[in-house]
Amino acid sequence: MKLVAIILTFNEAEHIQACIESVRFADQTLVVDSFSTDSTVEIAQSSGANVVQNPFDNYAQQRNFALESVRKDAEWVLFVDADERVSPALAEEIRSVLAEGGYSGWRIPRFNYIFGKLTRGAGWYPDYQTRLLKVNEAHYDPDRKVHEVVVLEHDLGTLKEHFVHYNYRDVAQFIAKQRKYTAYEARIMMEQGSRPKPQNYILQPLRHFRWRFFTLKGYTDGWHGFLLSGLMAWFEFRKYVILRGLVKKLPE
Repeated sequence: MKLVAIILTFNEAEHIQACIESVRFADQTLVVDSFSTDSTVEIAQSSGANVVQNPFDNYAQQRNFALESVRKDAEWVLFVDADERVSPALAEEIRSVLAEGGYSGWRIPRFNYIFGKLTRGAGWYPDYQTRLLKVNEAHYDPDRKVHEVVVLEHDLGTLKEHFVHYNYRDVAQFIAKQRKYTAYEARIMMEQGSRPKPQNYILQPLRHFRWRFFTLKGYTDGWHGFLLSGLMAWFEFRKYVILRGLVKKLPE
């Protein structure tokens, strides 16, 4: 059963080589690049990966493009982000489940290192990612452009071993990425007909902080969890500010 590891990239020169090294167990590695302006493509090619380029519209579209790219050649794909690593134990478990019948996909738990610290609270663990997919029995919902959702024909299994995710190097990188995600989410809300209410600017951030810090046990990470919960609450507030700006631009 041919397995292709797929890595989506845009300016991932810092991470791409180590990521490719971690998926050597796959039969092939495909990098789907969104026209990087750094040395991502050259590093990927020199590391033995095949590279195709496709303009980025949204995550669901890019992942569906990747699936189509390997549909004729592979039975299974493993999506890996450039800042993720596959441990030898996870690689072994992945290989062991490919022959099991009845599953269209498998979800994989993920260890998140944020600001260099393994983060278990505030929603960052177990952080399941549905990434091991049977090519002809899976696709991404095109209407979910952010936090994309996999649609499977048959059952979803759960693996025990973990991805390792080095997702936020520092606060500046965290803020830059959250700004992008928040803008996406606000636009989707606008397209779905949502309109901000005055209480949203206060109640939604407070609810979000409570959810992150208490319900999702951000407090177990101490001040680190408090900071992350506070930052996510702030971006919940920003989402409604952006939504208000988008709505104001709509024609009467």
